[in-house]
Amino acid sequence: MKVTKFKFLNFAAFFAAFLAMSCTSYKQVPYIQNSDQMEFITQVAEVHESRILPRDLLSIIVSSPAKPEAALPYNLVVSTPYEQRAALTAQPTYQTYLVDNEGYIDFPIVGKLNVAGLTKKELEELILDKISGSFKDLPIVTVRFADFKVSVLGEVASPGTYNISNDKVNIFQALALAKDMTIYGMRENVKVIREDVSGKTQVYELDLTDASVVTSPCYHLQQNDVVYVTPNKAKAKGSDVGSTTSLWFSATSILVSLTSLLYNILH
Repeated sequence: MKVTKFKFLNFAAFFAAFLAMSCTSYKQVPYIQNSDQMEFITQVAEVHESRILPRDLLSIIVSSPAKPEAALPYNLVVSTPYEQRAALTAQPTYQTYLVDNEGYIDFPIVGKLNVAGLTKKELEELILDKISGSFKDLPIVTVRFADFKVSVLGEVASPGTYNISNDKVNIFQALALAKDMTIYGMRENVKVIREDVSGKTQVYELDLTDASVVTSPCYHLQQNDVVYVTPNKAKAKGSDVGSTTSLWFSATSILVSLTSLLYNILH
């Protein structure tokens, strides 16, 4: 009798746990599940180049190896005049350029330049064309983003805003910075919120389980992009994993207790 009762209780506990687990549908979590089909996916695309947007912060440095002093008027150096002279033999600290809401910067000597929508290379060529007449030898113009950053929110392990040093990051690298999405994130519907040159905000949806995601215009992120990982239905049903798990354990314990009580009454 005791052995039978023990088996019955074990079966009841197992059945209750099974019911609890079966209430949440299984979601596949791997990325790029059809990678074997990559050879059939068109991957002819332009080399990714981020474009300058209003309110971007730019680092622009003009240098002339043949005559360093000739480049000084074109650089905003954070220093005193004496330190500027010393900068010919030491590495100076340069100021940055804030792109205004109309897409302009005020460049030394040259004046206002409309830079919104240009790539770094295009801006380098534009400035070079404006100043090359002032140099005997062709100067070097280097443009960099001083504040390239993306934000990752939603169902990820470590949401936040991340600075990117080389101003190039794809969607998977951004998720890696946020320590990947949790099992409650919807791999099939990851949103990228992006503002274009005109200031218009657009929302794109990416399916990270599909290998064709690498051909999406949002696969490579732009500065100030926001990545939002939507929670799936399993997460939405409970306030958090801890409370949901506790609820099922409590329900299982109550069911086992009632089963035991009924068994003792009937036997």
